[in-house]
Amino acid sequence: MASPLRTRKRAVNVSVSADLLDSARSRGINLSAILEAALELQLRTQRREEWLAANAAGIDAYNRDVDEHGVFGDSLREF
Repeated sequence: MASPLRTRKRAVNVSVSADLLDSARSRGINLSAILEAALELQLRTQRREEWLAANAAGIDAYNRDVDEHGVFGDSLREF
């Protein structure tokens, strides 16, 4: 599902190895689609890393609590 922010396109100039460009074009590869997908993946990866770094203390505290006390409902399980 495309967000409204991504539906508007803007032209940009990029430099690509001539051999790589020729190979991609000869195979009918949509350069714009590939670039968008790669940028989305890179941004998603960076946002994840930033979120993990910003929340590391809370995650560590939660994991210590689980190690010490278990998780909710552990006492209700049948083993």
